[in-house]
Amino acid sequence: MPRPLTTTSGVAVGSTAVLVLAVAQGWLGPDVGRGANFCERAHHGAIAQPANTLSNLGFVVAGLLIALHAQRRTTAQPGVEHVMSTTVATFYACVVVLLGPGSAAMHATQSESGGHLDMLSMYLVAGFAAAWAWVRWTRRGTASFVVAYVVCVAACELVGLWPDPVPVVHYSGNLAFGVLLVVAVVLETALWRRGETSRVFRHGVVALASMLVAFTIWLLSNAGWCDPDSLVQGHAAWHLLCAVSAYWLYRLYASERTTR
Repeated sequence: MPRPLTTTSGVAVGSTAVLVLAVAQGWLGPDVGRGANFCERAHHGAIAQPANTLSNLGFVVAGLLIALHAQRRTTAQPGVEHVMSTTVATFYACVVVLLGPGSAAMHATQSESGGHLDMLSMYLVAGFAAAWAWVRWTRRGTASFVVAYVVCVAACELVGLWPDPVPVVHYSGNLAFGVLLVVAVVLETALWRRGETSRVFRHGVVALASMLVAFTIWLLSNAGWCDPDSLVQGHAAWHLLCAVSAYWLYRLYASERTTR
């Protein structure tokens, strides 16, 4: 099996290269204003929203750091029984990496297809968090995780078809994303209280705190607390803080060990 960093680096380079080509060749379709509500004024040129686009590099960096940690953990602690296998850790690292090009596709082009890729990347990471928590809570195996993961992502896609706006988060897909994260937090807390495994719980606190701060900035930015012509964008901060949250969520997973 390829080493985590090798696999994740391949996904990072490949997905970023495809995104660059797609933007340059117009494969994602015309600008329809998708994502224009995130404050930053669209520029003429290859990248419509520079700050909101380039800030997605944070996800690529976070995914590579996850892969690096997973690789070092395997070589440094070969006899330790971790709950999260190297294979699952590598998969999560790749999912986090894909958040970057997925979100950048929308902010760079403001196209409808870019918007779909943005939401899909969000579903992939939220689906992972919920499915991984559920499969450990129910003491099930890899096959159940795969099924749960597919169901979570498919459910988000279905909910995202609802055309009417929803309170606070505006779009039904955002609501589905948030619900999965709440499910993950509840189950992770229940797992910690059950006490069958040990973990560095402060990693989870950092992940949750980063996400809550990010969501607060997201709300303020959407409420108009922003300068459309500035390169300092609240939505860009949302991207960077979400990348921090994704990394520390992994560190929570990586610290979990069986106690009995």
